[in-house]
Amino acid sequence: MGAAWVPGYSNFMRVGYVQFEPHFGEVKRNVERALALLGSERADLWVLPELFSTGYLFTSRAEAEGLAEPVPDGPTIQGLLRFARDQGCYIAAGLAEHAPKGPYNSAVLVGPEGLLLHYRKAHLFYREKEWFAPGDTPFPVVDVDGVRVGLMICFDHLFPEAARTLALKGAQIIAHPANLVLPGVAQLTTRVRALENRVFLVTANRVGTEARGGETLHFTGESQIVSPQGEVLAKSPQEGEEAVVTEIDPDVACEKRINPYNDLLFDRRVDLYFR
Repeated sequence: MGAAWVPGYSNFMRVGYVQFEPHFGEVKRNVERALALLGSERADLWVLPELFSTGYLFTSRAEAEGLAEPVPDGPTIQGLLRFARDQGCYIAAGLAEHAPKGPYNSAVLVGPEGLLLHYRKAHLFYREKEWFAPGDTPFPVVDVDGVRVGLMICFDHLFPEAARTLALKGAQIIAHPANLVLPGVAQLTTRVRALENRVFLVTANRVGTEARGGETLHFTGESQIVSPQGEVLAKSPQEGEEAVVTEIDPDVACEKRINPYNDLLFDRRVDLYFR
C-alpha cells in the first residue's frame, strides 16, 4: 500500500476507478487495456467495471458460458493478482464466472495476498436473466489493511437493501463495478446510498456501444467516487477512457451520527419494518 496511508489514524487512502471500453469477446485485449490504465496512476484500491474482461451484450447463455472463467483460477483473475502483487494494491473487478450452476455475473476483490472477496450478482438486470444464474452469495465485506471494503454490482444500486447490508457489516468503502445504460440514474442513487449509509462508494462504469443479436446498448460512463456526505469527489465524462484516483480518509465512514441524538444505523426501527 502507499506509504502515506496509516490505518487507524486520520489519514488518507488513494482509491480509484478505471472507466474504459471493453471489446466484446476480446478477453486478452480487454485485460491488457485495463491493466495499462491501472498502471498509469497509483492507488491503494482500484475498481474496474462489471464484466470488464468479456464485454456485456451476450446473445445466449451458451455464449456467456463460453467466455466465463473459474474463480480464482481463470486467466483474468490471475492477471489481476499478478498486477496487485507487483503494485502492492487491491483491485475489485467484475467478470463472467464459470461454475457448475453458472455462469454467474460476478465480482472479485484481489490483493497481494490473493483472492479476498467473491460475490455473485443478486439483482440481475434485463436480459442478464437469460444469460446468468441468479447470485447465491451474501453481500461480502473484508478488511483491507484495517479498512472494511464491500462489493455490489451494477443494478444492485437500485435496491437499498444491498448497500445497507454492506454498511451493517461494517463497510467503509463499497466497490461498485457497473455497466450502466440508464442515463443519470446510478449517478444519483449511489449518492443517496453513500449518504444514507455514511460510506464511500466507488462506481466504475464502462463507455462505448455494443451492437449484437439485433440489439444495441450504449453505456453511459460518468464513473464516480462519492463521500459519506453524498458529495461527488471525482467524476468522469460520459465518453472516454481514463483512470481516476482521489484521496479519502476511510475513518470518516465510521461516523454514523447525524447529531448527538441520531445515528443512522442505531436508530433503525426494525421492529416496525416487516409488520
